[in-house]
Amino acid sequence: MKILSLRLIVALILGVTLVSLASSWYEVRTTKDSLRRELESKAETLGQSLAANAESNLLAGDTARLQQMVERSNNRDHLLGIGVYGRDGKPLVETPGLGPLLSGAPNLMADALAGNRTVSEFVRLGLKRTHMLVAPIRTADNTVIGEIVIIQDATYIRTEIIRVWGRVFLHIAIQVLVIAVITFLVLRWSLAGPIARVAHWMKALRTGRHAVQPTAQDLSLLSPFANEVAPMAESMRQARAAAEAEARLRNTNESLWTAQRLADHVRKKLDGNNLFLVSNREPYTHTRQDKRIIVTVPASGLVTAIEPILRACHGTWVAHGSGDADAEVVDTHDRLQVPPDDPRYTLRRIWLSPEEETGYYNGFANEGLWPLCHIAHTRPIFRMSDWEYYNKVNKKFADALVEEIGGEDHPVVLIQDYHFALLPRMLKERLPNARVAIFWHIPWPNAESFSICPWQRELLDGLLGADLVGFHTQAHCNNFLHTVDHILEAKVDWEHFAIERNQHRSSVLPFPISVELIEDHVDGEASANAEEERSALLLELGIEATFLGVGVDRVDYTKGILERFRAIESFLERFPKYQGKFTFIQIGAPTRSRIKRYAEFQAEVRAESERINARFKRGKWKPIIFQNREHTHDEVQRYYRAAHLCMVTSLHDGMNLVAKEYVAARSDERGVLILSRFTGAARELHDAIIVNPYDVESTAEAIAQALEMNVSEIVDRMRRMRKSVRERNIYWWAGSLIGELCELRLKQRRTKISVISRTQAER
Repeated sequence: MKILSLRLIVALILGVTLVSLASSWYEVRTTKDSLRRELESKAETLGQSLAANAESNLLAGDTARLQQMVERSNNRDHLLGIGVYGRDGKPLVETPGLGPLLSGAPNLMADALAGNRTVSEFVRLGLKRTHMLVAPIRTADNTVIGEIVIIQDATYIRTEIIRVWGRVFLHIAIQVLVIAVITFLVLRWSLAGPIARVAHWMKALRTGRHAVQPTAQDLSLLSPFANEVAPMAESMRQARAAAEAEARLRNTNESLWTAQRLADHVRKKLDGNNLFLVSNREPYTHTRQDKRIIVTVPASGLVTAIEPILRACHGTWVAHGSGDADAEVVDTHDRLQVPPDDPRYTLRRIWLSPEEETGYYNGFANEGLWPLCHIAHTRPIFRMSDWEYYNKVNKKFADALVEEIGGEDHPVVLIQDYHFALLPRMLKERLPNARVAIFWHIPWPNAESFSICPWQRELLDGLLGADLVGFHTQAHCNNFLHTVDHILEAKVDWEHFAIERNQHRSSVLPFPISVELIEDHVDGEASANAEEERSALLLELGIEATFLGVGVDRVDYTKGILERFRAIESFLERFPKYQGKFTFIQIGAPTRSRIKRYAEFQAEVRAESERINARFKRGKWKPIIFQNREHTHDEVQRYYRAAHLCMVTSLHDGMNLVAKEYVAARSDERGVLILSRFTGAARELHDAIIVNPYDVESTAEAIAQALEMNVSEIVDRMRRMRKSVRERNIYWWAGSLIGELCELRLKQRRTKISVISRTQAER
């Protein structure tokens, strides 16, 4: 700290001194120029006056009057001498001592006569600094008949400049002293303390003791340092928690998948090759707000699931750049390093025109494939123009991928979701050695339903360009196999869940996606914190309630939000004792609002919540709070921790990560999950209360069951669900998917080698 203080004080002193010297030099220069101009002006005025008066006397040859004129003017300040000279340069009148001075003067007198002009110059005469002015004496017809010489003492200018510099150095000395004292006091009071507290925090983290993070005020003084230390501290905390959990599991012959284990696993499987991921939605969006660029994380289960993989593997994510400031932060190759606070991987952005986005995303993907794959009774819409844009955008992503992959021999590519059904084939045709997998995050319908699509064959052929096609559940895999068997000419291997078409084999396997679960120490304090958080949230919302429920969804017709609201209405009817006590908070992120069906559905959800509230609301209580905006991850976590129950009532869903996020957030082992049987999560979270969202009455009973369940049963259920999420977390999902993809390629190579060996043996 002493060395830092000394360095800072010295640096400040040098900086202030240099700045002061620079500004003082300008001041001195200005003062010098001003004094010179003043002296020149006086000399010029005197010279013009004397020249006008000397004309008549010089013509008359009256040297006596000339002498009187010179003597009258010789008593001015700083004047060393005045002389009147004839046309030939001979002196007519001179003040005493002027002659010796002029012996060393430059030939200004000849210049003035030759040019018929006044000449003025600062010159050194002997040891004196002087100013010399020579003014011609002219007749009325502008004929030069003589000249006036005026010499002034300029030494006082240098004296004044030295005096100014003296004042400057005195001021600098005072400033330096004051700055040194203030800097020392500021460092001692405002910096040494925060640094000591941050150092103590880091030491506690390093040694594994309980660490209390310094206050925001402490960290604000060290913001660049804090921006690096805070993520590092969080990483250390997570790493220590993961290590402790893995140690506990190792004692029971179990093994926990962590980010580090995934990184080691993937590095081994990739064998020096890189990992590339493709999705429509980007993990970070840059937008302009109040002349500033802000970074947001879009509300998406896909982002929640995928980003830990890229963080662990230092890969490349290729996605559509949708933010209005996205193009301002990328480099010349449309890349940037993310996350912003702790860069771990590369984000490559693809730009789409409004027409491409409308046709490919809103049109074919979300008005066509989305309702086609979800049994939610919304009719799919297929347009030729949308199909053409879907092809065009898939090709654009293929071009970008090929560019990013470059000359790699065996890259691994993970393609995400229904936006890129054609991409596996496009990529495989250009990079046959690439290991390609596509994970279909939404359900796959039965063969009859899928046959509605006019381009069913092209979509299936595109998907079968992948080496591995992944779904959340075995049921969706079976539907896909049946669909291929029904529509294409291909060999379906039901024993190994694979498809052979055009001498290429594609495995079709289930990989139930999950989330990250970070173990926290469980004690009575965690439960108390949940109560405090619940009270704080209710206060912020301006309502009074005893029990709190939460739902977190995009406002999508497949999520069963209307059915959920009607179940709450039925619950309040059948169990009136909860009126005035139970409030349900629906976090509904707006989505696809340009699509008519989504805009209509959002209005329906709002109207239904208002209708139910109008029926039951009283005082500061109302049954439903509909928050129709984007929420950050931290905001959602608060609601998860505070809610007595979470409702996931999707009408049809591939997995639904909200269910697993709620379980992961409940480190206090409290809270009840009400889960639709039509989600992939229902296949794993058996201890949730499983409901049919179409059955409003039974869902209402499930709410009552959740609120009246005894604490021991709640804890037992949550512990078993957390165990399931912990053991099959996001890292397990990624490791299984990438591991299986790499193994598939190895199996194919071994098959080819064995065929060649048998052929050679037969010969």
